[in-house]
Amino acid sequence: MKRRKFLKSVAPVAIMPSLIDKLSVKAFSPDFLRGANNSEIPNDHVLVLIYLNGGNDGLNTVVPLDQMSNLANARGNILLPEGQLHKIVDKQIGLHPSLGGFKTLYDEKKLQIIQSVGYPQPNFSHFRSTDIWASASDADEYINSGWMGRFLEANFPGYPSGYPNQDNPDPLAIQLGVNMPLLFQGDAAQMAFNVSSPDIFNVDVDPSSDPAPNTPAGEELTYIRTITGQINDYAERIVNAYVLGSNAYNGYPAPGTNYLADGLKAIARLIKGGLKTRIYTIGLYGFDTHAEQVVAGNTATGNHANLMKLLNDGVFSFQRDLEQLGEADRVLGMTFSEFGRRVISNGSVGTDHGAAAPLFLFGNKVESGVLGTNPVIPSTVTVDDNLPMQYDFRSVYASVLSQWFCMNTMTTDEILLQPFQSLPVIKDTCSTGWSDPFDPSKVELMVDVYPNPMVDRVQVQVVSPGGLSRLEFFDPLGRVVKSRNLGNVPTGTFTYDIYNEGYPPGSYYVRVQCGSYQQVKLVKVVR
Repeated sequence: MKRRKFLKSVAPVAIMPSLIDKLSVKAFSPDFLRGANNSEIPNDHVLVLIYLNGGNDGLNTVVPLDQMSNLANARGNILLPEGQLHKIVDKQIGLHPSLGGFKTLYDEKKLQIIQSVGYPQPNFSHFRSTDIWASASDADEYINSGWMGRFLEANFPGYPSGYPNQDNPDPLAIQLGVNMPLLFQGDAAQMAFNVSSPDIFNVDVDPSSDPAPNTPAGEELTYIRTITGQINDYAERIVNAYVLGSNAYNGYPAPGTNYLADGLKAIARLIKGGLKTRIYTIGLYGFDTHAEQVVAGNTATGNHANLMKLLNDGVFSFQRDLEQLGEADRVLGMTFSEFGRRVISNGSVGTDHGAAAPLFLFGNKVESGVLGTNPVIPSTVTVDDNLPMQYDFRSVYASVLSQWFCMNTMTTDEILLQPFQSLPVIKDTCSTGWSDPFDPSKVELMVDVYPNPMVDRVQVQVVSPGGLSRLEFFDPLGRVVKSRNLGNVPTGTFTYDIYNEGYPPGSYYVRVQCGSYQQVKLVKVVR
């Protein structure tokens, strides 16, 4: 059936235009590849990535209630009213007033909050930091492939040659209303489809069957024909899945009022319609809140509050829809942003580019709770003060790959280019998943730093539960200035020295990681 005839045949479906108005399909791929192979992923799990574009202010998203006094000193003109926060009392945190649905999911054990996610040498450029998160590279490393691209390429070798096929009839990944080509770039091929405008659904494309000449130009022509055929086939599969699918939850925001919810609603319908796509990415824009982040005098409102409401209503509706559709056990959602914001607010009722920020995982199978401790806010804050990472974002990636998609450690390390610690993010899904839960009978990681403030040196005393360990020293900007690999440390108490190597006065942080455990301590450096 030709594209135009196919679409004409489904046009009477009442809800179809609401999808078509938002979607078109476009494939990217720079190099021709090897022969196709079948998927090696041992389950039918789906991952939905929500990109918070611009750098989300974590301190006004997950508010450390035990730091309210210092927060008032640092960002009094944007500080959220404590009485309007959705409090998680035992963790001493409050969710933004617009995140009531997130609090409900937390209470239902369907939400995990991971504190202070970042990387050791934060870059404050939107473009570069986005590339770092997409590629899973070190900050000083430039890589032309993305972590999702490498993951898909490892499991679907040979793409795009031979795809779609009987075992893999659908797009491997779909970007919906967001364009992050590096994220899905494999070592040799782009692994994702972009869905963003209706043009492709109105194009009647019949790939030519004339033989291509045996020349370099003929090879390029063959490749173009392969991609053209894919576009046609995948477009038909997407539309067909949408027609066959449905939504069950009637509490979504009205169409056109929340574009994130509209997109997530379409994803839920595609999943229910039988589309075998494994990865979806969708974006929410506007988090670069240098100015007018809040309304002066009414800080629970404003641009950031509006974004939080879009996120809250979209995610909550999507989760409820998946539950009512019977699909919730196989879908995991994750938010991410290229960086957080500074501790101190600015004179424009906003915040500037920062370092680490919280990350959310949601779904029926998350290991719910709060991972990490509240960030420590100095009593005196300057424009240089930032939050260091508690968790490297690649540790979250590694944990999702191993615990959700059941990748073995060797494959996960290859995809992420080096080993990263495993975190308790998913429960009961893979034999290769989380196998070292926080056992209360184990020795608890404890870190003490003295003398504090530092003049010539500090001693870091560690009561270690054992495991591969690291000691890191962060400057006020959240950058690692000293790092020491401690090796495989046994259970016990150890002391390490950090010497003042001419560090300017300010607020520094010591981070100790032992296996899957970590702690961060504030250290004041004085002359």
